[in-house]
Amino acid sequence: MKKYIPLVLLMCYLFTNINVEGQSVKKNAQDLTSYVDAYIGTGLHGHVFLGANVPFGAVQLGAVNMSKGWDWCSGYNYADSTIVGFAHTHLSGTGIGDLGDIQFMPTTGPLKVVAGTLNDYESGYYSLFSHKDEVVHPGYYAVKLKRYNINVELTTTTRVGYHRYTFPQSSQSHIVIDLQNGTADLPVECYIKLVNDSTINGYRYSKGWAVDQRIYFAAVFSKKIKDFAVYDSLKLVQGTTLKGKYVKGVLSFSTAKGEVVKIKVGISPVSMDNALINIRTEATTWDFDKVKKQANNLWNHEFQKMVIKADTQRMRTFYTALYHTMIAPSTFDDCNGDYFGTDKQVHHNAGFKNVTTMSLWDTYRAENPLMTLWQPERVNGLINSMLAIYQQQGRLPVWHLMANETNCMVGNSAVPVIADAFLKGYKGFDTQLAYEAVKKTQMGDIRGLKFVKSLGYIPADTVVESVASGLEFAIDDWCIAQMALKMGNKEDYIYFSKRAKNYVNYFDKQTHFMRGRISADKWRTPFSPFVSRHMKDDFTEGNAWQYSWLVPQDVEGLIALQGGEKPFTEKLDSLFVAKGDMGNEASNDITGLIGQYAHGNEPSHHIAYLYNYVGQPYKTAEKVRFVLDNFYTNQTDGIIGNEDVGQMSAWYVLSALGFYQLNPANGAYVFGSPIINEATLKLANGKTFHIKVKNNNAANKYIQGMVLNGKNYPKSYLMYNDILKGGELIITMSSKPSNYWGVNKTFRPKSVYTN
Repeated sequence: MKKYIPLVLLMCYLFTNINVEGQSVKKNAQDLTSYVDAYIGTGLHGHVFLGANVPFGAVQLGAVNMSKGWDWCSGYNYADSTIVGFAHTHLSGTGIGDLGDIQFMPTTGPLKVVAGTLNDYESGYYSLFSHKDEVVHPGYYAVKLKRYNINVELTTTTRVGYHRYTFPQSSQSHIVIDLQNGTADLPVECYIKLVNDSTINGYRYSKGWAVDQRIYFAAVFSKKIKDFAVYDSLKLVQGTTLKGKYVKGVLSFSTAKGEVVKIKVGISPVSMDNALINIRTEATTWDFDKVKKQANNLWNHEFQKMVIKADTQRMRTFYTALYHTMIAPSTFDDCNGDYFGTDKQVHHNAGFKNVTTMSLWDTYRAENPLMTLWQPERVNGLINSMLAIYQQQGRLPVWHLMANETNCMVGNSAVPVIADAFLKGYKGFDTQLAYEAVKKTQMGDIRGLKFVKSLGYIPADTVVESVASGLEFAIDDWCIAQMALKMGNKEDYIYFSKRAKNYVNYFDKQTHFMRGRISADKWRTPFSPFVSRHMKDDFTEGNAWQYSWLVPQDVEGLIALQGGEKPFTEKLDSLFVAKGDMGNEASNDITGLIGQYAHGNEPSHHIAYLYNYVGQPYKTAEKVRFVLDNFYTNQTDGIIGNEDVGQMSAWYVLSALGFYQLNPANGAYVFGSPIINEATLKLANGKTFHIKVKNNNAANKYIQGMVLNGKNYPKSYLMYNDILKGGELIITMSSKPSNYWGVNKTFRPKSVYTN
């Protein structure tokens, strides 16, 4: 043990300090971070994090607005003009708020230890700011606090936040460390301690979406601490250590004009000691600009794996979307390998990179299939993290957040993520344990599964969102069946294949919609395919129009249910033009409407690509191109719905390249309408896959034909394994649909591939 820890620390140091500097942009390579506009999605309902971070880092260091509410789930909204602090953790794109932990706020003038109120500017320490005084780049955030004339600059390593404050001349300068306030949670127990004249540590336990969140910190200051006071809410407490609910610490000092105070803040899910270890390992320099450059290099290193050519606006939208896909899953371990488990125990030397913030119901559709293409080393870490959670809580995670199971959303969406990786040949995890985990999770009794096993459907009067749950479970079951087949387990293959057909039990042959079933011969009434009642009916953030297509695992079966290709196509056409009232109880997440298609919510994300299964890829091209052009823009409200932890942006990245993995675990990327001119994907095996798009413009939205590695390629899909082989795909676009490419049945995608 004593010999192992220093070795782990050395490895972490080497990765953080040597490898990072080596990841600077090569000569003549573009600085692709210049195309990222981190403001995109910070307005309206995007809920995107704004601040400094590195790819998949534990620290998301950024400003926290005073305002609260749904559009402040990330802690920041572009419409706001207030700042109450700079927190070290944030969510990005979620529909529920949390985190916003360990808030630092520099001030001048008479000391205040409460944030204040919007209608009384003098009541607290918050400051107004202007977007004109903000600077945002990947890995860097800066702003001027107008009230105090303090310039704040932030950058990060994976586990350490760097602050650089430039103060005016003042005999009353302060730094408030607020452990009471978070984005949307309540403190349970907080602790702060002055360790020595340069170090403060502490922790924050809180209750919110994550019902038992624990985060530890250590802060090292460049300026000696001579005056440190602790407060319980507004009350000054004697001494320099305090444990309580409403804990704050305040450093007070004099500053000369332009004096710079720097802070390194390490965070840990395990302990204050580990937070300090993270600082000593990752943050070995006080050179803020060097760390800022290293952070930028890390982002560029990731972007260089996917280099595209397009017009400037497309470049901005594309690389901003790619940036958003790398905010989570976030690192949830320390440099010495320790992490805090769902079992509320500290685990040592895990042997994998533990992560958290798993919005699996969202991300299994595009974010995770995208990661298998360009983040292979992180796929194994994610799956090993999920398998560890399985061992600790007895089932796979649903929506994991900071060692907490939130049970948010329906289905068991860890299953398709694991199955997809397994079926694509990933070997960086215990495949037998993985199969045990997916099977045991799906054989449980909770969340409606006991009805799936006994009845084949979930009665609508037993579980809210029964149809959405049942359809997701059918997808999960199909994925397990494919794993069982590959592993030679025929008995399980037959059993789960049968369960994968349970979607049929929600299909009403009279209305041709999925709907809530009360019993074998009774449907829930009244019924309207337009109406959506959030958290009160049979669908999750949607209606029957949207959910009647949620069978990506068996599109052929769905076509048969609708009566064949012609009625299926007619129904699909109708989706994009149907007009009807969803009622006044519909979820705010139902956005980006084209008829009843809702691009702002994930269950719709595959639907436009379904036309390929009936030999009409031109209709997919029309719908996909419209979404790419209209629902993703270079504005602060440029994402049509919640970003959803990378899923909305992952849809854009894949679709911009020209394809989308409609089935979550069969490895087939279905073509749409590429908007890039060229793309080069650098694969983990050292090979590259080059995409060249000819005659691409606004009018030429239809794929006329393709050539793959010098040979005509008439199929409207491309297999994952073919991409991994490397090579070149040339796509020719036209203003008119092709009467050949992707039309014949042999050219169309299918649900199961035998070779």
